Amino acid sequence: MSEGVLTESSTRAMTRGRGGFIRRWARDPWRKPTILATITWGYLAWSLLPLLIAILVSFNHTRDSSIVHLFSFQWWWSDPDSLLHDPELHTAVVQSLKLSITTMVIAVPLGVAFALGIDRWHGRPATGINFVMLLSFVMPEIILGLSLFFVFTFLLKSVPLGTTAQILGLVTFQISYPVIIVRARLLTIGKEYEEAAMDLGATPKQSIRAVLLPLLYPAILASAAIVFADTIDDFVTVRYLSGPASSEPLSVKIYNFARGQPSPAINAAATFMLVSTIIVGLIAYVIYRVITKGQHGGGVSDFATQL
Repeated sequence: MSEGVLTESSTRAMTRGRGGFIRRWARDPWRKPTILATITWGYLAWSLLPLLIAILVSFNHTRDSSIVHLFSFQWWWSDPDSLLHDPELHTAVVQSLKLSITTMVIAVPLGVAFALGIDRWHGRPATGINFVMLLSFVMPEIILGLSLFFVFTFLLKSVPLGTTAQILGLVTFQISYPVIIVRARLLTIGKEYEEAAMDLGATPKQSIRAVLLPLLYPAILASAAIVFADTIDDFVTVRYLSGPASSEPLSVKIYNFARGQPSPAINAAATFMLVSTIIVGLIAYVIYRVITKGQHGGGVSDFATQL
């Protein structure tokens, strides 16, 4: 009898101990985020695993993607249907690079100029322009692409569908990135550096060129990397504004080929897009590190040394 009561009481004590431990663990704000870490790693695996499979298929030795024989570069350059030798894929790669680089070269300087203008231009016009920039940033791309298609089809008939229309459409869509990023950088910098440079005898143009622009280099480089990465894999805008087959970039070609009997060369093309984006990001980061290496304590003091 006493042994049964002792066993029952000890069981209840152990249950209360476990429940108390769980409650203390749940209420502890400094505990290890086990659940959050599990969700994060699960999301990363769910997102990256298909990408890794697609990359591995691009190095497959056979055409059949269900049979994996690694590693072969025949779908990159040796096979007649490879990324390098297929005329359609080769033209698409060149077109994607042309659109990305041209859009980056045009959109980033215009975005920096717009950001400087909005930052210095106050009143309702500046508010309206800032709203337009934000509107193009949050607007669904399919609406913008369809609108641009109607503009070039019915209003600007002198601009044919193709490379020119694609560049104009991409610049219209991508210019909001440098405007927002550079303007955020301007808000953190403030006007003290320019005012100090002008107190030292600099003209407004000199203060912008010698003081403000070096401080904006991180934002400018980040804008260039984002514009390039977002343009090289753009599909909706360039698909609506495509003209002849030579104006279709790699993203459109991948979509067209994937609807039929895709070969591993398509995976090689997608891998090329991913690698080129990563390379541009790394280049922008290296340039940023080189430029900002001696920027601490620079700016106005460097301009004063020049004087």
